[in-house]
Amino acid sequence: MNRTERFIGWRYLVSRRGMRFINVIGIVSVAGIAVGVAALLVALSVFNGFNSVVTSVLVTFDPHIRVEKKGFMDGGEYARAAAVVGSDPPVAAFSPFVSGKALLSAGYHQRVVSVRGIEEREIDAVTGIGSKMVLGGTSLGETGGLPGVIIGITLADRLSSVVGSEITVVSPAGLQGAISGAAAPRQARYRIAGIFESQNKEYDANYAFISIGEAGRLFEKPGKISGLDIRVRDIEEAAAVSGDIGAALPGDYSVSTWYDLHRSLYSVMKIERWSAYILLSLIIAVATFNVLGSLTMSVLEKQRDIAVLRSCGLPGGSVIRIFLFEGLLTGAAGTAAGLAIGLGVIFLQKEFHLFPLDPTVYIIPAIPVEIRLWDFISVTAASMGLSTLAALYPARRAAAVEPAAALRWE
Repeated sequence: MNRTERFIGWRYLVSRRGMRFINVIGIVSVAGIAVGVAALLVALSVFNGFNSVVTSVLVTFDPHIRVEKKGFMDGGEYARAAAVVGSDPPVAAFSPFVSGKALLSAGYHQRVVSVRGIEEREIDAVTGIGSKMVLGGTSLGETGGLPGVIIGITLADRLSSVVGSEITVVSPAGLQGAISGAAAPRQARYRIAGIFESQNKEYDANYAFISIGEAGRLFEKPGKISGLDIRVRDIEEAAAVSGDIGAALPGDYSVSTWYDLHRSLYSVMKIERWSAYILLSLIIAVATFNVLGSLTMSVLEKQRDIAVLRSCGLPGGSVIRIFLFEGLLTGAAGTAAGLAIGLGVIFLQKEFHLFPLDPTVYIIPAIPVEIRLWDFISVTAASMGLSTLAALYPARRAAAVEPAAALRWE
């Protein structure tokens, strides 16, 4: 596009005198695009905010990568997996674990939960339990003759237990013998050493942690482990590290990242995000219909000017570019205004919590927002792309004006 085409397009856009109907349509077009862009940018930032909150809650508690094997690993299999994991430079720490379902009993209260055996010395390095303790500590050693157990605050409430209370853990390992009457079910007594609050009701109500040695005895798998929990130095490297570990281990091992552990949740959030993007883009699409109408009326109004320009040798391609440029200017004005409005709302929400949440119900005080560069790119691309499409028909119609027919009655 040369300077002449840009100059004519700009003059056509800004030189309209008076508040005629075509001017009103142009103003409405800019306003509509601005509203659509602002709504889309704010909606995407809210989805980003909730995604970050969910990720921070889950990743603080869960490992970045988990290596498991069908059944349990024996000592040799664990040594092989540990050698592979430990040789990867991005790995910051890793620890074995033993996992299984068990029945927790305290007085008349009983709950079936996931019991995980972990290494006490690696609690802070691999898990986020240490940072989530609200009562007691993370010591899993014996206190008063009983080994320690760490449970969630919701589970403690349902068991009517506090730090120092005794609970009984019944393992399914001896269930078959108990049903036949040949033996009593495998069970052990523990003393609550600490209570954590992960801000995730699923974890707080359904997880209990004991030492890895106690878990081996409880599930009758001494010397064996269920898998390894791994923390990497940068969570963004988790996918690449998991691929390297998976390639180095035999096929009967499974390697999952923090995303894989909650894939269904993240898939739903991704679908909701794309649905919002498409639906809110329709607001911009509707606004661009006004651009189409405004430019079409401008073409009808400027037929004499177009005929004169064509008679002076201006090619049809230049006429198309003139009106495309006019449509792009309208789209750019609406997009810029929408981005400014959206950024203003996002800033006010972050600083002043315009839309608060009930802290007794939610773990955050207000609707979270987070700005990402990709949002600017996608929103701008949608707005400018739709504006270009809307300007295409009037531009082609302008190029089809016959100079002789337009000037016949002038």
